[in-house]
Amino acid sequence: MVTDYYLPTLGGVQTVIKAHKEELEREGHEVLVFAPLSAPSTDPAVVRLPTARGFAPDGYPFTWSPSAASAFLTEELRARRVDVVHVHTEMFAALAGFEAARALGLPVVQTMHGRIDVYTRSVLPLPAVTTALLAAMHRRRMSHGRAHVDSTSAYTRTAMARRMWRLMVSQANHADQVIVPSAHFAGKLRAQGVGTPLTVLSNGLEASVLDEIGAPEARVVAPGEQLRVMWCGRLSPEKRPEVFLDAMALVAGAAGHMYGDGVARAAVSRRAAALPGGRVSVHGGVGQSEVLDAMRRAHVLVSSSLDFDNQPMVVLEAIASGLPIIVTDPDLAETLPPGGGVVTPTPDAAGLAEALTRLRDHPSDVTRLSRASIAHRTLVAQATHREALVVVYEAALATAR
Repeated sequence: MVTDYYLPTLGGVQTVIKAHKEELEREGHEVLVFAPLSAPSTDPAVVRLPTARGFAPDGYPFTWSPSAASAFLTEELRARRVDVVHVHTEMFAALAGFEAARALGLPVVQTMHGRIDVYTRSVLPLPAVTTALLAAMHRRRMSHGRAHVDSTSAYTRTAMARRMWRLMVSQANHADQVIVPSAHFAGKLRAQGVGTPLTVLSNGLEASVLDEIGAPEARVVAPGEQLRVMWCGRLSPEKRPEVFLDAMALVAGAAGHMYGDGVARAAVSRRAAALPGGRVSVHGGVGQSEVLDAMRRAHVLVSSSLDFDNQPMVVLEAIASGLPIIVTDPDLAETLPPGGGVVTPTPDAAGLAEALTRLRDHPSDVTRLSRASIAHRTLVAQATHREALVVVYEAALATAR
């Protein structure tokens, strides 16, 4: 596994890689994770790539230099007799993974985790300039000639968006196999010209997480009790935390709890503090165990992102915890268990407030939704997807041979 970010930094991609690693190891496969790290890992199977000093955009260690990372990976993959290289990101660690695999004749599987066009637009300073620089640096190491982006789609109307889509499509087309966790993102990739064999494969949760959750109980809102609403994710514009805050301002009789960190942390904290009666508490970045503890206490999880998320790991964790889910993005409905979630009537704060108000006024709906999640929680187990992952690896090996 080659990635531009991994534990102990927090995020969905990190959680997915951890899940893959644990479940493959349970079946006797040897899994190595190569990533930039602030300090060497205590896990011998997690190997530190050359990492920039004093430069960590959005709090993430950064692979540098690309040439050093490529040379390091080439030697490591050869010495460790690696069979398949599975790349999870699109930055310099990922490019080093492709270059090392090509030098050694190894197959590459690429997982497309999300919309870097939206992420870079929301997070990078001066995105019109920095995305151009990023795309140019990417293009120097990997040709973009195999990407012909359709500029008529709603999400490729700007030059900046097309720049990032060319990067994504090019990288996918240089792989031997592509994995996408959701059908809605897979459809966009195919529409934009990805021709590599593509498998839609849910991320799934590892057995250790399901064991930690245990057997969840259906949520019950007691008479007179406030509706406890949980929000969890990166505090960044693409996740739209302000929509959650604006919705909570409209819903009396509900208490919001936000978990996560990011570039919008200060702004979110200020807006939360301004709400009446301490209606929303901002807890900051926490580990997975604390997220699962918070889910045990909550009545409902809210995802407020729109046209960005692929298959949020926090949604899978909520399903496994028996927690009802409200999403504002209709695309995310495919991840919800039957009868276990709600799509807001509109994606704005008013639509979210309407959905929350209904649960507040009809507490029996919380219990009904929770029971539906519990009934379908085994669908999110990584073990159910592990064999399909191995099939993708075998297909990549066959292609390489």
